Amino acid sequence: MTTWAQLSFQESASPMMEQMINFHDHTMMILVTITMMVGYIMASMFWNKQTNRNLLDGQKIETAWTILPVFVLILIAMPSLRLLYLMDEISEPSITMKTIGHQWYWSYEYSDFNQVEFDSYMTPTNELEENMARLLEVDNRAVLPMQTQVRILVTAADVLHSWTVPSLGVKVDATPGRINQTSFFMNNPGLYYGQCSEICGANHSFMPITIESVSTKTFLTWVQKMDEA
Repeated sequence: MTTWAQLSFQESASPMMEQMINFHDHTMMILVTITMMVGYIMASMFWNKQTNRNLLDGQKIETAWTILPVFVLILIAMPSLRLLYLMDEISEPSITMKTIGHQWYWSYEYSDFNQVEFDSYMTPTNELEENMARLLEVDNRAVLPMQTQVRILVTAADVLHSWTVPSLGVKVDATPGRINQTSFFMNNPGLYYGQCSEICGANHSFMPITIESVSTKTFLTWVQKMDEA
């Protein structure tokens, strides 16, 4: 969950998040370049009393500042549209998990297995063990296999919620009476944390999400234990 100087994104745990970070870096380079160019021109005009009139008025300069932004917008729009398409594309999922937002906890149902469903509440601060993340750890983690295409079905039982895991590049609104879906692919094993990103009431900040990415063998063992419980 560490970020560079606490200013950048969380370390990516999925190919989609890697694409989003690359697009962010690409766009920021364009914005920094434009800002430096405009800043240099404004500073030159401020300090140079004999400003070249061709810099302020003329057909050539007007043509330039009309055409150049078009190319800049194309440089931003093309990768942006590609990324939007990839985010909406639901590949052939190997497993489906349904999550339901409540005030103020999450419920999970594994549609591919019988009797695998549970509620996930935030672990109180006085019950935290060593190395547990405060306000992010839960009593029942959502266990999913890594290197597997996972489909998430998201809805809510009462008010609007938002199922969000930044390191996976996932943010889906949980709307009562409607099911939204998305998919993701986890590269590595580990714990990935998220929180409800919709202001859903008094305890909005106390309904975290914890995804535990494990190997397929470990996941099947966990499913078997849940079936027997």
